[in-house]
Amino acid sequence: MDEHRLGHNRKWRIALYSHDTMGLGHKRRNLLIAQTLGCSPLKTDVLMISGIRDASNVPTPPGVDCLTLPALRKSIDGQYHAKRLDLSLQEIITLRSQVILTTIKTFKPDIFIVDNVPRGAVRELDPTLDYLRTQGKTHCILGLRDILDEPASVRRDWKRAANEEAIQAYYDQVWVYGDRNIYDLAKEYHFQPKTVAKFRYTGYLDQRSRLKHLDLDSVQAFKSLNLPCERLVLCLVGGGQDGAQLAETFAYAELPPEMNGIILTGPFMPREVRHKLQNYAAQRDNLRVLEYLAEPTLLLNQAERVIAMGGYNTTCELLSFAKRSLILPRIKPRQEQSIRAKRLQALGLIDVLQPHQLTPAALSNWLTLKVESPQVRNFVDLKGLTRIPQFVNEIFISAICH
Repeated sequence: MDEHRLGHNRKWRIALYSHDTMGLGHKRRNLLIAQTLGCSPLKTDVLMISGIRDASNVPTPPGVDCLTLPALRKSIDGQYHAKRLDLSLQEIITLRSQVILTTIKTFKPDIFIVDNVPRGAVRELDPTLDYLRTQGKTHCILGLRDILDEPASVRRDWKRAANEEAIQAYYDQVWVYGDRNIYDLAKEYHFQPKTVAKFRYTGYLDQRSRLKHLDLDSVQAFKSLNLPCERLVLCLVGGGQDGAQLAETFAYAELPPEMNGIILTGPFMPREVRHKLQNYAAQRDNLRVLEYLAEPTLLLNQAERVIAMGGYNTTCELLSFAKRSLILPRIKPRQEQSIRAKRLQALGLIDVLQPHQLTPAALSNWLTLKVESPQVRNFVDLKGLTRIPQFVNEIFISAICH
């Protein structure tokens, strides 16, 4: 570790990378980690490197900033393309890769945390990881969500991408943002002992702490909705790009007396679907359609029940707020949501509806059931945001000692 890092001349530096080709999940997870570190007693400067312009325009504490890469998108067939620029895949990956490398060389992070994809989108991190390995001054961490996919697919995809080799060559630790009692990644995917040796489970990330990071604009935006105080049921579809079927079915479901429905479409729902939903809601006095809310946890906090898709962040939110919830898991292109939903359903923490069972009547029936609030904290470790600063502090201490 450089001498100047040990003095009081500058703060510790942390860089967070997420490739962000689908939805808001990776960005929102990294943002919450950045906010948590920025507000912790650790003296840090945190730089988020992301492929999404700040679609979730959430305030960041002093000492947290964001670098936006030219955007990629992933098509239905799993192929990557430039999202906005007329560039070939090779051109945009070279551009992004060089921007990341130059940023890391200049920022000189003490810790580099990579979200979910060990080598980055289309191996765009390889030059940066090679550079950091020769420097030997940056502690590299891979952050994985609780569940990646069904084991056979993970083994196939990870072998093709040489991910375990990348972990063994480049990474000091792998943090799993989940609870091994619910899903033990290392065991389920039969990773090599050398890979497993780097694993640390943080626990799930308690989303209630998002309410600590609110700014006045977010609170005002929420207040100005003038939502009814009585019973609210919320329909959440994540970023919204594949949530049309759930949103439309919810719009046609009959709500119990005194219950008001709110659909949060997400910024990526196709415009024609949004218009259709808004036109339908305009004819009903117990249904509202909101396109976007900077901090949806404000809504969630107030809701009596939630019907949602089963992405990592949404599920963390439902668990954190101990909401009575019905999850419709996405089953393509990955089984991750389905696996997570089944594990949590087995513990009695959520209810699950499979996509082929989705009808307005099925949603109406669930809304009339008597459902207890789940005893989440008896079953699920939600201490991830407490542990991450502790893990970071351990790295800083060992850096000083060396």
